[in-house]
Amino acid sequence: MSKAFTRESDQDEDGDLPVVAPAPTGKNYITRVGYERLRAELFTLIDEERPKMVEIVHWAASNGDRSENGDYLYGKKRLREIDRRIRFLTQRLEIAEVVDASVHHGGDQVFFGATVTYADGSGQDTTVTILGIDEVESARGEISWVSPVARALTKARVGDVVRLAVPGGVQELGVLAVQYPDPTP
Repeated sequence: MSKAFTRESDQDEDGDLPVVAPAPTGKNYITRVGYERLRAELFTLIDEERPKMVEIVHWAASNGDRSENGDYLYGKKRLREIDRRIRFLTQRLEIAEVVDASVHHGGDQVFFGATVTYADGSGQDTTVTILGIDEVESARGEISWVSPVARALTKARVGDVVRLAVPGGVQELGVLAVQYPDPTP
């Protein structure tokens, strides 16, 4: 009998890991700066990049055989990418909830928009800023509000110790400082 028809245990090695619930993504919190950045990108795509690409595709199509025309093939592909990004940005901006983090200026509790300095179990200090999903740049020390670290830190106060589930167990993080942007008049 072929092995294809035998019933064998196909249990993965990771089968005993706990199932982690997905992060809450029903809301799209974003700062005013992040919202304006996404909006500017959308309008640049609509007003500048897309019309240029349409013109290139039109020119390339007028040159004849489209099946071997690199300008035409690349142009159509790039046009699809631009349209896909426009749809994505439009959808994200429609559900965006702009949050003014400066209302918490001077507070010591962690909320959206906070820049938090915390110490981990080894005593290493880390500073992160909690921002929206669509505006995070990890190279600048920014984390999404739905990330495990942000979710653990949210609502903690300076001096609190929070617990963070990590692959190696549980790690304790001590909140050292919380800062918010200055209110703008």
